[in-house]
Amino acid sequence: MRVTNGARIIAGTALLALGLAACGGESSTGGAASADQPVRMELGEPQKLFYPGDTTESEGSEVLSAVFAPLVDYDENKQVVNDVAESIKTTDNRVWTIEIKPGYTWHDGKPLVAQNYVDAWNYAANQDNAQGANGFFSRVEGWADLNPGEGRPVSTKEMKGLKVINDTTFRVTLSKPFSQFKTMLGYTVFYPLPKVAFGPDGKITEKYAKQPIGQGYFKLDKPYNKGTDQTIDLTRYDAFPGEKPKFDKLQFRLYSNSETAFNDLRAGNLDVHDSLPPSAIASAKAELGERYMDEADAGVGYIGFPMQYNKTYANVKVREAISMAIDRKTIAETVFSGTRAPADDFINPLLDGYRPGACAVCTYDPAKAKAQYAANNGPKTLELGYNTDGPHKEWIEAVANNLRANLGVQVTVKPFEKFASILDELDKKTYGGMFRMGWAIDYPSAENYLTPVFSTVAIKTGSNYAGWSNKEFDDLLAEGDAAETQKEGLKSYQRADDILIKELPYIPVYFYRTNAAFSQHVKGVKLNLLNQVEWTKVEKAA
Repeated sequence: MRVTNGARIIAGTALLALGLAACGGESSTGGAASADQPVRMELGEPQKLFYPGDTTESEGSEVLSAVFAPLVDYDENKQVVNDVAESIKTTDNRVWTIEIKPGYTWHDGKPLVAQNYVDAWNYAANQDNAQGANGFFSRVEGWADLNPGEGRPVSTKEMKGLKVINDTTFRVTLSKPFSQFKTMLGYTVFYPLPKVAFGPDGKITEKYAKQPIGQGYFKLDKPYNKGTDQTIDLTRYDAFPGEKPKFDKLQFRLYSNSETAFNDLRAGNLDVHDSLPPSAIASAKAELGERYMDEADAGVGYIGFPMQYNKTYANVKVREAISMAIDRKTIAETVFSGTRAPADDFINPLLDGYRPGACAVCTYDPAKAKAQYAANNGPKTLELGYNTDGPHKEWIEAVANNLRANLGVQVTVKPFEKFASILDELDKKTYGGMFRMGWAIDYPSAENYLTPVFSTVAIKTGSNYAGWSNKEFDDLLAEGDAAETQKEGLKSYQRADDILIKELPYIPVYFYRTNAAFSQHVKGVKLNLLNQVEWTKVEKAA
């Protein structure tokens, strides 16, 4: 969720123009909830409409996870468990046979069939459809045929590695063995799509993207009009065959300021806030008691460089100096009240593959930073962009102050009202400053910190906003992918991680913790490994 989530990008949140009291008719004093009042969760504005193959950030992913059910899920030990999938089998890590459970239907009542997965995956993998998560299908045999390159026509609509066996079974053939393929399948991009999603031209219609028909817990009540709607309203789908949520209505409320959302939660006008601002963390535990949540999180917070189109940051010694000038420990302990940990690797400690102290230039050394920056003619002025719809202002200002004091440079902090806005400018290559970025895992693997964010294929079909490319890095990823087990692949992924540390296309700043809270109107709030709310656990409080 919150970053590129698929990726998932970590955003935060704040209300668009109209007053909250106008939404849902709740009391402005946060009194007792009415029986028909929805469970209300804060959300930043999604970057795009709801195309599963083009939703690679946290806010859109949160909505889609309520509307769709994944093939697999992950337990508390980060192990893969089947969800919609009845079975996922392979004998060689290259050919995978997926059988789906009976009883699942789309929100329009039509049955879920294997063809729905094949259609969705072929669409997302086709370069003509410009889906942001295209690269996640690059391991499927035939993906190259759908991606001949810019200016070259696509000669087919299907990957030869996808084959429907019957209504409940399909087969996936990869171009090379990949032991973690099953692990990936809990991610948003692997959701199926119903026939009704596609228009006569074979494209997903805007009508569908505004009000997607899923096969999960909730269905959208009405089309979502991006840029004007303040809420996204959903109703429980009672024909869902698995465990269902215990409440009828869910409402995502769109915020552009995390502090506004927290104040609404304190007043009882919001029920779930999953990314509290730093200004609230110190007092939230005392004020909210058991309704405050502080939990381990697999996310990483970065400062990124637009290296592909701004040569200001081309010298790695300058990037190293910037990294050494950042006082991560003080930011973690003071700005975040101890609810972050200084980052010293690109892989989070919650996942196998993390190595303490792997990033030597992530250690605070202001004297060395200043000398190295000067010796390499570092720029006299820097710009640092961040999104204000998340809890980032305080720590970004702290980083800016570090750079001013320790490098002797002028630093301009540039706020973007929405996370979607900074992503859009990075996509268009119109923003040339350093930028705040974060990554929340899509699936529990060290590989997920590497391929979707830093591989060459992720420049056009993923979340490589730096535009950094390194053949040795890509080759090591391929080597890790080909290992017989995830454990065996770790050595290759760690060597790829070493190249990231050497090249620093991004600077790891901190490892996340989840700082969330919920109102007196609900109980049982729990976030999963992907930082998404487990709606079957949530209940309305008496």
